[in-house]
Amino acid sequence: MSRYRDDGVVLRVQKLGEADRIVTLLTRRHGRVRAVAKGVRRTRSKFGARLEPFSHVDCQFFAGRSLDVIDQAEGVRNYGAELVGDYSCYTAGTAVLETAERLTAEEQEPSLRLFLLVVGALRTIVGAEHDPPLVLDAFLLRAMAVAGWEPALADCAKCGAPGPHRAFSVPAGGVVCSICRPSGSATPSAEAVLLMSALLGGQWPIADASEPAVRREGSGLVAAHLQWHLERGLRSLPLVERV
Repeated sequence: MSRYRDDGVVLRVQKLGEADRIVTLLTRRHGRVRAVAKGVRRTRSKFGARLEPFSHVDCQFFAGRSLDVIDQAEGVRNYGAELVGDYSCYTAGTAVLETAERLTAEEQEPSLRLFLLVVGALRTIVGAEHDPPLVLDAFLLRAMAVAGWEPALADCAKCGAPGPHRAFSVPAGGVVCSICRPSGSATPSAEAVLLMSALLGGQWPIADASEPAVRREGSGLVAAHLQWHLERGLRSLPLVERV
């Protein structure tokens, strides 16, 4: 077996046998990796506590035939310890991890931009710089942009006519003009579309000044757009605490 080293964020853990775990990580250079951590459920394990969800770890792996094996793990930062005491932060962070796993369909396919987005989102949430649901929505919009699903928020998603436009169609890919508007399109407020644009572009003064009703409206559009492309819902999104 060949050996390699990489740092990553633990997305999920599963029990394996009596003492082992399967650990799913989003790594910096190797994308999503599923690896066995042997003996980590024993009380005398040296690095079991480091391989928990939300942990940023530096690991050494052996490449196996079906699953890799984690040989060493050094903690970089345990975001879980800082998130677990706050429901809003914890649920937003959980949605970040679930989204990251769902957006990496292929294992061992590098996704540096998504990795940096995950680390940045977790760092921002624990740093209490902005409202956690706002950070989550910013992460979702930017992660969709990385995946090629960025919603159109200015020009018409179908014909490219310059906006602003009042209709938003998830199947069409974002805002649409009056000519291209399909049946069933939503009519969000201009403030909600502006908020989504601000979150996508990192204009935090605009996002932080938004009203609660506008945030809820924008979150609904972001969630609908994401789940349309994923073709099924995220289990963690309904748990996120909205103001």
